[in-house]
Parts: sequence; C-alpha cells; structure tokens
Amino acid sequence: MSTLLLHHPSFANHKTAAGHPERPDRYRVVEAVLSQPQFDTLLREQAELADLGTARNAHSNRYVDGLEAARPEQGYVYLDGGDTMMEPSTWEVVLRAVGGTLQAIDGVLTGRVQNAFVACRPPGHHAETERAMGFCLFNNISIGARHAQQKYGLMRVAIVDFDVHHGNGTQQIFYSDSDVLYASTHQMPLFPGTGAAAETGVGNIFNSPLKPGDGGAELREAFQQRILPALDRFAPELILVSAGFDAHERDPLGSLTMTADDFGWVTRELMNSAERLCDGRLVAVLEGGYDLQGLADSVASHVGELIKG
Repeated sequence: MSTLLLHHPSFANHKTAAGHPERPDRYRVVEAVLSQPQFDTLLREQAELADLGTARNAHSNRYVDGLEAARPEQGYVYLDGGDTMMEPSTWEVVLRAVGGTLQAIDGVLTGRVQNAFVACRPPGHHAETERAMGFCLFNNISIGARHAQQKYGLMRVAIVDFDVHHGNGTQQIFYSDSDVLYASTHQMPLFPGTGAAAETGVGNIFNSPLKPGDGGAELREAFQQRILPALDRFAPELILVSAGFDAHERDPLGSLTMTADDFGWVTRELMNSAERLCDGRLVAVLEGGYDLQGLADSVASHVGELIKG
C-alpha cells in the first residue's frame, strides 16, 4: 500500500513577525523536496478544513471559543508573549492542520493507505488543553489520537515525539490517560522546561531527555533502551509520530547534533514497531525544524523511509 501525503497551499500562509523562526518558508522547502522524482509514488491529497468541534476533543470549550473570538481582521494577536500569534490567515491554516491530521488517520485506519505524513504548519505539540504556546495553537496530534479513539474505537494509541523540544501539551493532555502512551526524546534543559524522566503520568509517559551536544548515538540508545520496549509492552493499535526535525545539527533553536540519517533510522525503527504491533499503521505529523536545509534533508529522509514500507 502507498504512503499518503497531506498538504495544502494555505500552509505557506500564517505569516509570522519578521525574524520569527516558524515562517512560511518552512512549508515551501518541504513542498519542494517532496516534489522531487523519488517521491512520485506518494498519494497526495489536500488537507480539508476540520470541523471546529474536533478541536474540543483535546482542548476545553473555553479555550476553543476564546481562540476563535480572538481572530484578528488585520495585524497580529499575540497569544503567548511574542512567540505565538495569529493574523487574518491563521485560522484557516490551523483548521487545515487539524483536518489533514484527521484525514491521514482516516486513510490509515480504513486501510486505504499504509502510513501517512502531514506536511502542516504551525506545529502543535506545545498547545495545552487551555493554552497556546511555543508557536502552537491546536494540538494536532492529540486531536488525532482522540479521533482514532472515538471514531474507530481504538483502545491503545501511542504517540512518539522526537522534536528537540518536549511536547508539554501532548503530555499534559494525556497525563492521566492510560489508553494513550506518550514517549519523547528532547533536549534538556530547553524550552518548555518539562520532560524529565521522572514525569511518568499513570505509567503511560516515557521521557528520555538528551543533553546539549548529544547526537545519533544517544538518540539510538534512548529508543533502544526505553521507548521501543515501552511500545512493545503497550502494544498500540496505531502509532502517531510528532515529527519535529529541530534536533538537527544545523537547527538554530536547539543544541542536539542529529543528522537526516538519524531521523531515517528512527523512522525505520518506528515502522518496524508498527509492523510488528499494529499492522504497520503509522501517521506522522510535522512539528518543528527551523533550519531550512536541515528541515528539507530530514523530511526527505523521513518520508523516504515511509515510502519503503
């Protein structure tokens, strides 16, 4: 079966302030690299607008309603200091990011495709139940996990996050939910300050913090010794991946030293787990990655492995 790519021209909208690392060029370089001939086998679909109600599966009514009411007609509205903002085009962008995530999960869980990659922005894994932060407004991956549970009756969903920043929002949303496993490698100390190994939820949280300067060897050790065994014990029916590529050695927002090959290795390992545990069902959603060359190379490696099946 094929690999599904969810994309949309609007993801190049959501204009951020001058000098902001989460900028439209991120989406443009991802689109460019995935337009190369080696990706011709991708099944490409445009991300649809999500029904706003789906966001309420991971966020409070107060938060969703407040965010909708805060939409500006011009200029910027700042939601979390100077980092997280909305402008007039943002609302469509974030609803398509949610919609694309749900489409990808539908495609995989109905058996139409084997796996999927959602090339969206802005990222989502810092958004908490009632708080936008770290460039994130809606927590796409968490909304997707709830969708898989509610629409398809899945009892065990795993979320694996290898962004350089800890997905505090995803952890907060599922901290007391034994039906969702959250596993993360990330740099510590670093924004947002969460993600210590001692944060274990109800036995469903598996954090593997890395030190500044750590690279592929330490990433492999974290996965082989902690995260992959946790997946085996949990036996998920679906694996969701918060695919952030800002742990790349070129990235300006972190101090880890991963390469595109390291992200390829992680992808292969997660696909092997998915094949063994849940019939290969895996959906990856783009999170961070702020050096354009590092992002392009890493996405190419990641999606290249998804295509291999």
